[in-house]
Amino acid sequence: MAIKQLSEYLAKHKVKYDTIKHPTAYTAQQVAASAHISGKQYAKTVIVRLDDKLAMLVMPGNERVDLQELCEETGCEQATIANEYEFSSEFKDCETGAMPPFGNLYGMDVYVAKDLTKDKEIAFNAGSHTELIKMKFSDYKKLVKPKIIDAMH
Repeated sequence: MAIKQLSEYLAKHKVKYDTIKHPTAYTAQQVAASAHISGKQYAKTVIVRLDDKLAMLVMPGNERVDLQELCEETGCEQATIANEYEFSSEFKDCETGAMPPFGNLYGMDVYVAKDLTKDKEIAFNAGSHTELIKMKFSDYKKLVKPKIIDAMH
């Protein structure tokens, strides 16, 4: 079962989704392989610090963020990957590293890689290292209202 806050939010908005249970996995490649989906369809959540503010990046599991490009696209002066000590208290209902890409539920800006917008569906961690949610990207975009960026490679 997805974390309560997320499952209630999706139910409130009448969004259809599938839950995919998989063996415990921690890295994007492990999650994608254990859930039998492609690394580019799996959307990993990366927490970054843009100047003094935490933000959420949502990107294909097989890509990496270009921090310099991220600064240029977001207008920040400095972008860094946040360490778990900086953000774990924000996601008390999730296992560390398994946050769903719904920064709007946690008061964070959300930036989505342009490549993810090309797929009909998106799959992401549901708050644990053993479960994914798969849903239409159009529903995700409507609920989260992320900013689309291209700072990935």
